[in-house]
Amino acid sequence: MLNVDALRKNLAARRRAELTIEGFTRSAVLVPVLSVEGKDHLLFTRRTQTVEHHKGQISFPGGRLDDGESLADCALRETHEEVGVPAAAVRLLGALDDIWTPTGYVVTPFVGLVPYPWDFRLSAAEIEQLLIVPVSDLLDPSIYEETQIDYQDRSAIVPYYHWGEHTIWGATGRIVRQFLALGYPGKDPTCGAS
Repeated sequence: MLNVDALRKNLAARRRAELTIEGFTRSAVLVPVLSVEGKDHLLFTRRTQTVEHHKGQISFPGGRLDDGESLADCALRETHEEVGVPAAAVRLLGALDDIWTPTGYVVTPFVGLVPYPWDFRLSAAEIEQLLIVPVSDLLDPSIYEETQIDYQDRSAIVPYYHWGEHTIWGATGRIVRQFLALGYPGKDPTCGAS
C-alpha cells in the first residue's frame, strides 16, 4: 500500500529534474492513483486513432501547456477534459522528474489521488479506453523489460510493462518507473533505477 505522506514528503524534499529543451513543447500529465478495494491502482488511458500524436498508445491523462497556466493546472485541466475528473476531486501529492519524448515534448508528471469509484466520462475524440492497473502487477518483474533509445544527443532507458494484452511503454513507461521507485522503494522491479 502506498504511504501517501511519505511519498508527498519525498517528492517535496528531493531535487526534481527540470528540463528545458529548445523547440520542445511543454506538457503535463497526471499519474492518477486509485484505491480499489483497499489496493493501489493506476489509471491509464488508451488514446484513439484520431489524435495527432501517440495514436492508440497507453498514456496518462495530460497534454500540452496552454498560455498562462501552470503545469499542475495543465495536468488537472487535461484530466478533466479526457476522463471527467475535475481538479477539485484530485489530491495532488507532487511532481516527478521531467522527461523528454522523441516527438518533441517535455512532460512534467504530477502524482495525484483520484476517488474511486468514479463516474469517468471519456473524451470520445481523445480516449478510446480506460485501464485500471493494480500496482502489484506493475511491481512484478516478470512483466518488465527495458531497452535504451538514443535520439539526437540524448539517450534514455525505455521500460516496457507487458500487462495482459497491453504494453505500457515509452514516456508512460518511464513515468511509471519513476513513480514505482519513489512510491514503493525496494519493491520496484528495476531496483529503484531512474
